[in-house]
Amino acid sequence: MGSYSRHVMLPKEIAKLVPKNHLMSESEWRSIGVQQSQGWKHYMVHEPEPHILLFRRELNQSNEKQRQQMIL
Repeated sequence: MGSYSRHVMLPKEIAKLVPKNHLMSESEWRSIGVQQSQGWKHYMVHEPEPHILLFRRELNQSNEKQRQQMIL
């Protein structure tokens, strides 16, 4: 099964709050103001631009149906 990915660009002032030694849990990224639906996992920081956070979410049958409905 595949996954969706999403890049979140933070204002540089907020990016200073991103931990440098680990990826953030959902409660951590929500606490700095990132708003998105549940189920997204922070999986990487874009090293050349640390204010860009990379998230992914597993593609499952229910969100695949939602995606197809959005296309129609």
